[in-house]
Amino acid sequence: MLLGLKQVTYRIGQTVLLDQADFALEERERVALVGRNGTGKSTVFRILLGELQPEDGQLVQTSGLRIGCLRQAVPTAQDLLVEDVVAQGLGEPGVAAILAERLSQHHHLSAEHEKQLLDAQAVLAEHHAWDASSKIQQMIGRFKLQADLPFASLSGGMKRKVMLAQAMVGNPDVLLLDEPTNHLDIPGIELLEEQILQFTGAVIFVSHDRSFMRKLATRVCDLDRGILQSWSGGYEGFLKGKADALAAEEKQTALFDKRLAQEEVWIRRGIEARRTRNEGRVRALKEMRTQFSQRRNQSGKAQIDIQEASQSGKLVAELTDIHLNLGGRQLVHGFSTVVMRGDKIGVLGPNGIGKTTALRVLLGDLKPDSGHIRLGTRLEVAYFDQLRSGFTESQTAVEVIGAGKEFIEMNGKSKHVMGYLQDFLFSPDRARQPVRTLSGGERARLMLAQLFAKPSNVLVLDEPTNDLDIETLELLEERLNDYDGTVLLVSHDREFIDKIVTRCWVFENQGKISEYIGGYDDWLRQRTCDPWLPQAATPNETANNPSTASGNIAPEQAASAPAARVKKRSYKDQRELDTLPARIEALEKRQTELVALIGDPAFYNQPADEITQTQQELSKLETTLLQAYSRWTELDQ
Repeated sequence: MLLGLKQVTYRIGQTVLLDQADFALEERERVALVGRNGTGKSTVFRILLGELQPEDGQLVQTSGLRIGCLRQAVPTAQDLLVEDVVAQGLGEPGVAAILAERLSQHHHLSAEHEKQLLDAQAVLAEHHAWDASSKIQQMIGRFKLQADLPFASLSGGMKRKVMLAQAMVGNPDVLLLDEPTNHLDIPGIELLEEQILQFTGAVIFVSHDRSFMRKLATRVCDLDRGILQSWSGGYEGFLKGKADALAAEEKQTALFDKRLAQEEVWIRRGIEARRTRNEGRVRALKEMRTQFSQRRNQSGKAQIDIQEASQSGKLVAELTDIHLNLGGRQLVHGFSTVVMRGDKIGVLGPNGIGKTTALRVLLGDLKPDSGHIRLGTRLEVAYFDQLRSGFTESQTAVEVIGAGKEFIEMNGKSKHVMGYLQDFLFSPDRARQPVRTLSGGERARLMLAQLFAKPSNVLVLDEPTNDLDIETLELLEERLNDYDGTVLLVSHDREFIDKIVTRCWVFENQGKISEYIGGYDDWLRQRTCDPWLPQAATPNETANNPSTASGNIAPEQAASAPAARVKKRSYKDQRELDTLPARIEALEKRQTELVALIGDPAFYNQPADEITQTQQELSKLETTLLQAYSRWTELDQ
């Protein structure tokens, strides 16, 4: 066992998050930790990291265990470049390696800089970490990052990738990932899946992405009402085992409640209750009452209802030869389509390609450069904004939904605002808290509650699944499938798309939008090549990303999009491929020689310019070696 918990108990106030929990992680396991929002999954991570001490029980881990961690919240890391943030995953040697590499690129150093270089080299020598720079650059290459970009200027998805690279750069024995797919587009998620499958250590990850869990999880641990239970057989094994366990619990609870009711009737009659021979029965009844009072029942499920308006006309929208350029980039090129009443359309494409912008064109918020849009009649549109800007931070959930009224109309019936919010799992206390205090999952549920309280026959949902737990996701799927109106859905949740949409608009390079029948998996089967090529992001979709908004670069798009299919190798490429293994071997041999040379204490007795020259050779060689690896992979594929 690498890492585990033994009879651990932890509570916050009266809420029991862990109740005598046992857990053991073995080598090369990939364990998915699931549970409803607020059950304590992040708390489990903090206990495993040693940041929280349990009330009872103990944390168990092997000696010298190295743990890498991706936290749910992304830090700001002001004034640091991407390579600086990744280097922090190696600790002091990583920071020293980057500093030494930068200083060694200068031919003439000031006395202060020369001292910094010598100090950095001393750190590397102390930790025998002369390959730290190579590790950092290789990890940056694996995640397709740009080393010299300011971290603070990146979008949420790009920051997530940088923090993943930081967690993995030290090749830890155990990797803890808290919601790793948050903010990532589908190409980014697929890249992450590939990296985790190649990772040789053990992994524990928290996720609500069912496709992600199906592909990666070898085991699922479910945290439910303080009980941590393990299910083998991957995600499918968990679904079956959990369903059987809940059915058995429901049956057992019903039998217990029936027996308790019978005993309560007996004790109230008072017949022979005080006789000695019945004292045991009285004590048993008291014990049953105690068990009933301490029982942690299953949490209620969200009760999502969508208020539907009267039917729209048969035609919802007709788009003819739509062209749109924004920020010097062609977002939509010659797109024509017809949207009919009842259509459920998935909108697919990498971050920054223009999906949200296209929806704004369809909704009439943005006028195309050319082409014609004809909207149908009696349209009642409800729009879910991915930025969740439909309410202010100072408002409470009651104020958001009620707007000063105690009751709202839902499908012709009057319903109390508090009761409506309880359907979306808001307790009276949480419903009266300001929006700024709500968690990501609570904000998402509040946005859905606000959206579905409005009568609609067209739903436009831009990333509605972020932060929703699996039970709420599945209920939302049911309601959208039962919805008689029209749905336009932007999402990176592949299973959610597959279960709802009947056709897809796929945003490809150079503004081309292609239509496919079916969902995400159907599109994968129908496509002839990978259409998601690197290109610049739109200003409106990267408002929080100065580097992309300037129009100079598109780091997230370039980093996340898979490579296009490679053509058949030419004779020249084949010759190059044949010679690369020997070249790489020679480079690696020279790298080993230089690392050994620099690691020798006597090395620093030489003149400063000779020391710098050798270090520069090692730095250049590592870059050349990284390029050779990349070229070999490219040609081999």
